[in-house]
Amino acid sequence: MKLLRTGAILVAAAMLAGSLPVRAQAAPKKAAQPPMRSAADFTRKSLDGKTIRLSDYRGKVVLLNFWATWCGPCIEEIPRFSAWQTKYGSQGLQVIGISMDDDVATVQRFNRKHQLTYPVVMGDEHLGELYGGVLGLPITYLISPDGKIIARYRGETDLNQMETRIGKLLQSKDR
Repeated sequence: MKLLRTGAILVAAAMLAGSLPVRAQAAPKKAAQPPMRSAADFTRKSLDGKTIRLSDYRGKVVLLNFWATWCGPCIEEIPRFSAWQTKYGSQGLQVIGISMDDDVATVQRFNRKHQLTYPVVMGDEHLGELYGGVLGLPITYLISPDGKIIARYRGETDLNQMETRIGKLLQSKDR
């Protein structure tokens, strides 16, 4: 009982001390921004049998999209990503889709039906772990021309904001 009373007194004192104004308190320093992490390189065969190696796209802005055919938000994004590949590909954008489906035939049917304009490779747990784990879809990474991950988008995303960011990256790439 005595221990509980002492604990309660300490908690109350800490709360009281935290609520009192403090004079001449220095503002906390901002933590240094951690350096951007390099995107993990990988090599996979695309649905059409071509070898896709992420490092082959150095010098381009890469939109790396983890998705699945059963994922509603993924399916909503895909037409925009295809349009961006067509619109910005000549300016240095490369979209790469990583399907997290288990069945390649399902993904091939989806690809034919939706006529994706970018390469799609089959993903797995190992590839997902290279990018910090894929828990929930979609997950999209923007990778700078020098191979650094500069943005990560999880779940439904404001695609207009993403497109604006891609446009700025493409403009700064050319400078």
